[in-house]
Amino acid sequence: MGKADERRIGLPYPPACSAREDEAMAELTAPYEALSDLVDDLWAHPELGYGEHHTAERVVEFVRRYAPGLPVERFSTTGVSVRLPALGGRSRVCVIAELDAVISPSHPDAHPGTGAVHACGHHTQVAIALALLAHYARVGTADLGVDLGFVFVPAEEYVDLGARLTLRNNRTIGWFGGKPEAMRLGVFDDYDAAVAVHAMGDNLDRPTIELACDLAGFLHHHATFLGRASHANFDPFSGVNAFSMATLYTTALGLARQQFREDAFVRINPVITHSTMTTNVIPHEVGVSSDVRSTDVAYFVEVTRRLDQAAQGCSAALGGQVRVRTEMGYLPFVQDRAMTTAFRAAAEPYDIDVVDDRGAVAAAGDIGDLSYLMPAVQIGYSGFAGTIHGADFRLVDKEHVLRTVPAFVADGIARLADVLTPGARYRRTYEDYCQYVTAIAGPPGEWARNLKLGSGFPDRPIGAPAAGAEGVA
Repeated sequence: MGKADERRIGLPYPPACSAREDEAMAELTAPYEALSDLVDDLWAHPELGYGEHHTAERVVEFVRRYAPGLPVERFSTTGVSVRLPALGGRSRVCVIAELDAVISPSHPDAHPGTGAVHACGHHTQVAIALALLAHYARVGTADLGVDLGFVFVPAEEYVDLGARLTLRNNRTIGWFGGKPEAMRLGVFDDYDAAVAVHAMGDNLDRPTIELACDLAGFLHHHATFLGRASHANFDPFSGVNAFSMATLYTTALGLARQQFREDAFVRINPVITHSTMTTNVIPHEVGVSSDVRSTDVAYFVEVTRRLDQAAQGCSAALGGQVRVRTEMGYLPFVQDRAMTTAFRAAAEPYDIDVVDDRGAVAAAGDIGDLSYLMPAVQIGYSGFAGTIHGADFRLVDKEHVLRTVPAFVADGIARLADVLTPGARYRRTYEDYCQYVTAIAGPPGEWARNLKLGSGFPDRPIGAPAAGAEGVA
């Protein structure tokens, strides 16, 4: 059995390393066992966005142990920011890791109460960033060519929206996504560029890095169908069935897919997020939510309007009414090609495969929102088996993820000074961002009542969606 076969069934094997990998790993992996233990601990304690208290505390503990003396700043509910001493007169780069888990209740390791599990690999992001932080805290950044900081952000997964709506209504947060929230709080104000990492969703036989993969953006669309309750057996004739409207609506969306442009990576996934159904009462209220994804901002706005029309038509066809609301999700992410050249050059000495510029995929993330402010890249990495966000996702190659990937990212960062010249980068403000997303989805304060179709019903808050039922990033 060869190494590729061993990797396929998840057996341990000795990684093949180039001389450069051996050298880089020796420099970067002093806390390897600590990183391995951390990954296991975070896997065992998955937390949803804005509630990653255990995860944040483990990050702080690690920093205090392996980077003593560095100031640790906290932001929002669980965010952590650590800045290495700046030498000034050069670009400042932010390394980003995401703290939260996704909701996937069918996973055997999902939290029994919340359904949370690290089936998107964010627990390994945290370890990679901490490996880099520990390294640069030890050797300094004088020879690096850029100043460096680390931001551990909450709430990348677009889930558990009922809880986040409560936080927003209480003014605890301003945005559902952790990076826009950090932008609001000024966490990224003095950075010039960002570097993120993320698990790849592919099952691969060899250690692999991915470069220049763009992501979709999305709006979040919610339709509440309103009917009239009656006895479902004795007097169904007096009722108006909201569940039937929702069923007709989801059928209409399925038929509408034929008209979606193939080049725009459109994705919708309508799910029932709340209802008042019992078996002997005609349902009077059912909510259906879907992300509306595309790599084209103007087009996902257009498709969202089609969902509005479908909701209105389906409710009218069965004698009911509907109210809809549209939330800003995340912006599409276009990886910075100049920064990518630095990481492309860094990959050459390594015995790894490189997936380079496959184009775009329909996954999304709030790295797209941050990239509206500044150049950014997100490095993909293999080391997992199973289906991302699925019931069988798991880490199978710690050596690659915790040794090779941090070493490779460090080599890429060391080359960024050559591409982050003042004329080769852009910088927008948080105010610019707010103006842009307002043009897409309306003023932030108006999102909860952005659109209202039908008449005769008061404008009232829609009930909080069931945990785990919303779309995911």
